[in-house]
Amino acid sequence: MDNSYILSRVDHTLLTPTANWSQIELLCDEAVAYKTASVCVPPCYVSRIHNSFPDLNICTVIGFPLGYTTHSTKVAEALTAVEDGASELDMVINITDVKNSVFSRVEYEISKLKNVLDKKILKIIVETCYLTESEKIALCRVVTDAGADYIKTSTGFGTAGATIEDIQLFKKHIGPNVKIKASGGIRTREDMVAYIKNGCDRLGTSSAIKILTVGDAQGY
Repeated sequence: MDNSYILSRVDHTLLTPTANWSQIELLCDEAVAYKTASVCVPPCYVSRIHNSFPDLNICTVIGFPLGYTTHSTKVAEALTAVEDGASELDMVINITDVKNSVFSRVEYEISKLKNVLDKKILKIIVETCYLTESEKIALCRVVTDAGADYIKTSTGFGTAGATIEDIQLFKKHIGPNVKIKASGGIRTREDMVAYIKNGCDRLGTSSAIKILTVGDAQGY
């Protein structure tokens, strides 16, 4: 698996609360140079990126990072992001609904966002570190039935990130039209290769280009 293929699966990410425009601009320059799948950035930067890098695929986050904003707030965020130039939206579910076993509300929220997004890509962040195995399985069904494009492991702001075990569980229980995105704690080339080989279509990481550039220099 060569580096260019790995990078084509990467959402090149910068979501730290202190990210300034110089850092965001560098992220975008790198994404263009290395042909990553997208940049994943805070909503406040979407419009400026779209104006400065009109051909760049922009992903942003909704209800991030805790997920417990209201349905209407998430819809408003999503519509604004699309108007600003985002093509992909990573939305955090309301984990309190999961803990209250109100999965119908999670499905409703996902369906509502998907309905207003037209053909934009919707990735659903379930934040696996807070979930039991039965909750993860139930959410695979919810994400599938609601018509989302991806199920995503983590925000990167929780107590833990992606694991191969969770990817294998997702692969077993999601529907055929749902893809998988791993994020959180992906820090080596070996990690990236393993997640892709286990069925991930996308990887969310801030360090892929640095890792693979250094790797190239060492003969990867």
